Amino acid sequence: MDSYDVLVIGGGPAGYVAAIRAAQLGFRVACVDAFERNGKASLGGTCLNVGCIPSKAMLDSSEKFEMITHEAADHGIEVDGARVDLGRMLSRKESVVDKLTGGIAYLFKKNKITSFHGLGRLVRQDGDGWIVDAAGTEVRAKNVIVATGSQPRALPLAPFGGNIVENSGALAFEQVPGKLGVIGAGVIGVELGSVWRRLGAQVTILEALPGFLLAADDAVSKEALKQFQKQGLDFHFGVKITDVKQDESGVTVTYEEKGNAVTASFDKLIVSIGRVPNTQGLGAEAVGLNLDERGFVKVDAHYRTNLPGIYAIGDVVGGAMLAHKAEEEGVAVAELIAGQAGHVNYDVIPWVIYTSPEIAWAGLTEKGAKEQGLKVKTGQFPFSANGRALGHGDSRGFVKVVADADTDRILGIHMVGPNVSELIGEAVGMMEFGGSAEDLGRTVHAHPTLSEVVKEAALATDKRALHM
Repeated sequence: MDSYDVLVIGGGPAGYVAAIRAAQLGFRVACVDAFERNGKASLGGTCLNVGCIPSKAMLDSSEKFEMITHEAADHGIEVDGARVDLGRMLSRKESVVDKLTGGIAYLFKKNKITSFHGLGRLVRQDGDGWIVDAAGTEVRAKNVIVATGSQPRALPLAPFGGNIVENSGALAFEQVPGKLGVIGAGVIGVELGSVWRRLGAQVTILEALPGFLLAADDAVSKEALKQFQKQGLDFHFGVKITDVKQDESGVTVTYEEKGNAVTASFDKLIVSIGRVPNTQGLGAEAVGLNLDERGFVKVDAHYRTNLPGIYAIGDVVGGAMLAHKAEEEGVAVAELIAGQAGHVNYDVIPWVIYTSPEIAWAGLTEKGAKEQGLKVKTGQFPFSANGRALGHGDSRGFVKVVADADTDRILGIHMVGPNVSELIGEAVGMMEFGGSAEDLGRTVHAHPTLSEVVKEAALATDKRALHM
């Protein structure tokens, strides 16, 4: 029986990063992963195969099409007869995924990580280690890291299948739907709705909550909703789905809105109402691994479960279901196993929505800071006063800085506008080191760049913005 220092169950962002970091630290490492794409083993989990990466490829392609058909003329560029070759667009998406998933396989080989394709299951304790069924082969591991991720949560009235799809199905439509329904106005729903709206679909988004992006700063969510509605996305909030029926031609959804019963018909329906942990088949019950009432693995602050030598990270432990959060937990747990001080600062994890305009934030919202009893000051600066944004042709949105009124420490930064997925990195770095609005405002930013808006928003917390 082969023996390993560390065995990782799951090859997504949490699992593959944990495996690589553990190997870097000198451990003998194996990873067992069951994910398949196009009938073949494919490392990288949901994120690389059917989530983060392919969705961003489609967002970029659809945004380029919209630029050519709706915005190029403003730049003096006339384009006649532009059309979408959806098959070619999907093929490009697949090639991007192939490169990245193949890259993970290369990194495993480079770091001498043994890879098993199939399901991983906890079998029994064995002295100071564990016996794990790695895709039909029993192996021994001193330490086991559970990183099995999550899967889309289905709506009981609308099980996945046919014209009712989750994120992976929504990235593989064979033709642009005439009418597309989306249940859930979260990150996935809005991003995928944006893709198909740009390509020509009429998109209706149904959300049970009373408002849009309630986790974001109020100013950001209001601005984003205004921009999306201007683009043609049709939002309905506070709705209750009462019936869903489908046939070969499409899907009919009945819902209650403001006390009225409404029926809508769609060619396709995307259901994006959250995700549930992948713990079925893990063997948790057989070995006594503690799960909570929703099926997430219970862990302490150091990712330890109730069983010695078994750790858990990523989506399967709950919290923010973000690939970058999972990756950092993968690094931290490997270092903790090695006796180092692995740590993740959950207070400054960035959130990004890759729509147009993009949305990004980190830290506390203004409302959240006040609810904690903090005295705050805020500064806001628009992209419409930024030379690079105007030259680029996209000056929508703004950056908002929330700082402690007494200490000037940055509590949160919130953005909606062009390329804010890249701008948020500076904010996270500044917050990670306890930086102040003064620090950010006095940092020299290149001109002309979009990043100057971040500097100006920091200066605006003391009413010192230079260009407004």
